[in-house]
Amino acid sequence: MHPKNPFAEDYDFDLLIEHKPELKDFVFVNEHGTKTIKFGNQEAVRALNSALLKSQYDLDWSLPKGYLCPPVPGRLDYLLYASDLLEKEDIRLLDIGTGANLIYPMLGKRHFNWKCTGSEVESLSLDHAQKIVDQNELLDDTDLRLQTNKNRIFENVIEAKDQFDLVVCNPPFFKNEQMAQKENQRKFKNLKLSESEKLNFGGKANELWFRGGEVAFIERMALESPQYKEQIHWFTSLVSRKENLKTIKRSIKKAGAKEIRVVEMGLGNKQSRFIAWTFK
Repeated sequence: MHPKNPFAEDYDFDLLIEHKPELKDFVFVNEHGTKTIKFGNQEAVRALNSALLKSQYDLDWSLPKGYLCPPVPGRLDYLLYASDLLEKEDIRLLDIGTGANLIYPMLGKRHFNWKCTGSEVESLSLDHAQKIVDQNELLDDTDLRLQTNKNRIFENVIEAKDQFDLVVCNPPFFKNEQMAQKENQRKFKNLKLSESEKLNFGGKANELWFRGGEVAFIERMALESPQYKEQIHWFTSLVSRKENLKTIKRSIKKAGAKEIRVVEMGLGNKQSRFIAWTFK
């Protein structure tokens, strides 16, 4: 975890419950005498992340059932490492696929005081993201934009006057619905969940899969990126599978990027990474 991540320590569940009392229903003491929650239970995870956002950033946040719930510590880690690419503090952020959760613009604004813009292809998700903005005055300068063409990333979103220091993206990882369901089955078995808990893994179609998976999505980003090289300093995207990096790097090099970086991140036993490229 990034050394500046405030969530590096174990959760203080008593403090979190003070900020979000409904979290209490999901907290229990495990066999090691430690307070925790069942991380396979989507409702428990939503309550935990809501409590983290309230306690750390004074944000009121909710998420409709069925949508992906982002882990706040891991999402902040991405922004912290991405911010290290830039030697400035007043960063202008563009989040591709902000979703109903609005996680990157929220963290960008409240942790760093960045000026944040989020784009999204699903109007219902964008409507909920706007509700989060509307109920939190601290987010009132967040700009949300609807992507009207599901086959485009930056086109229709970036305007002629725009200048962004950083693009972030959590792309759809899977190639199709069947692959997403198979992964949920794997999680179900690994976490040894009950049949009722099996239904708690969230995610809408546009959040989980894209024809060709994350490779095709990031390749589309790379293909479009030269057109916006004067308006964006660093393009970045999470990459879930390390074996995909070689293909993705090839597409970025083909687009003419002058510098490509892969940044490895660790959160507990989980390893993740993002790829970054620039024409500057």
